[in-house]
Amino acid sequence: MDTLFFWASKLVWALISPDSLLVILLVSGTVLLFLPSHPFLYKLGRRILALTCALALLVAFLPAGEWLLYPLERRFTANPELPARVDGIIVLGGALNATRSSAWGQAETDDAAERLNSFVSLARRFPDARLVFTGGSGGLSTQDFKEADYLPTLFQEAGLGERTLEIENQSRNTWENAVFSKNLVKPQAGENWVLITSAFHMPRSTGIFCQQQWPVVPWPVDHHSDRQRLWRVELQFAGHLLELRTASKEWVGLLAYYLTGKTDRLLPAEASHCTPTPG
Repeated sequence: MDTLFFWASKLVWALISPDSLLVILLVSGTVLLFLPSHPFLYKLGRRILALTCALALLVAFLPAGEWLLYPLERRFTANPELPARVDGIIVLGGALNATRSSAWGQAETDDAAERLNSFVSLARRFPDARLVFTGGSGGLSTQDFKEADYLPTLFQEAGLGERTLEIENQSRNTWENAVFSKNLVKPQAGENWVLITSAFHMPRSTGIFCQQQWPVVPWPVDHHSDRQRLWRVELQFAGHLLELRTASKEWVGLLAYYLTGKTDRLLPAEASHCTPTPG
């Protein structure tokens, strides 16, 4: 069932993502214009192309993606106060590009590199905390390339080679991150665990960890929205489309995970309501 969910989520998203929808509309409208002459189809094709043009202009000039990301990113405080005792720090994958790392023979990070930067920073701040990285591969055709395989190299370069690093490298999505990591580290009741991931991804992540009865202290990083400049007009089609894709994927993920019982709330805002992990 988990494999079916993984495959279905990837295939459905490939069809409904904003960039895919724009291409589908563009191709559909063009095809209708060149079909054998029929007034209705010709008119429909023109309307679809007009709609596509209007949507493209909106994406080009307005930061709609940031408007969708901001409500997610503001649900958790950046740089929150941490307890005096931290038993473990867990960081979700998504910052390392495993296929590119394999191609070039070195650890290559993506836009979410702040996850690893914060992981290293907190590891130094809490020298007695257990350190856990969870992340395999989230691609349908890249299961042989694991993010976790390249993390020890980064740890060595950061001067933390002497610390024990617990690695979970089989998870393909956030739900598996939580489930597989819990099986690996077996957290005990009363322990303080800090969870690091991108701010927009934190609501879904904490909801999944709570569903697994593993309370965590959220440490959100990698903010995408500029909350002081949300209402602006600028010509940035590629950047706006990328942010819109990121935001749409996260909102769809929140809904899908909630409907399938993988998160305890549709839009989690804190982890304090979690049931403590049995000792």
